[in-house]
Amino acid sequence: KENDLTVVEGIGPKIQELFHNFNVKTWAALAETSVEKCKEVLESGGSRFKMHSPKTWPKQAGLAAEGKWN
Repeated sequence: KENDLTVVEGIGPKIQELFHNFNVKTWAALAETSVEKCKEVLESGGSRFKMHSPKTWPKQAGLAAEGKWN
């Protein structure tokens, strides 16, 4: 499904909801989000999200936005 952030490895429905709260709702928007900002989004959800590593999320989202991600 287009712009479904959960296709990015490590992002589930709850994390997608956190990104939506920060107005990051598309693959292109996530691709333009820094890893530091991704960490800030995760921190907004509380300590249970600290274990996640968003290091590759912007790159994966960029590939999805370009149609290069299955």
